[in-house]
Amino acid sequence: MSKKEAYIEKLEAQLKEWIAKIEELEAKADRASADARIQYSKEIDNLKMKREQVESKLRELKQASEDAWEELKEGADTVWNEFKSTFDNVVSKFK
Repeated sequence: MSKKEAYIEKLEAQLKEWIAKIEELEAKADRASADARIQYSKEIDNLKMKREQVESKLRELKQASEDAWEELKEGADTVWNEFKSTFDNVVSKFK
């Protein structure tokens, strides 16, 4: 397995975990009070927007040649770290 394939596989696995956790957060939001539900919905919508950015970068990485993917990796890492930070922040608000 190439470095590119291993990197993409790692990102895909982590993304699947986060998608499942977002679904859990949505379920918690549904059980919250009306005011909390509004705030949680905003947070979840922000997470989904960031997730879409990660998925877009992941598609770019998959389509890149073995030589070019390293250049895209830095941008993917940036988007990934932003998503992780947002995700961790939202999860802490749900506790």
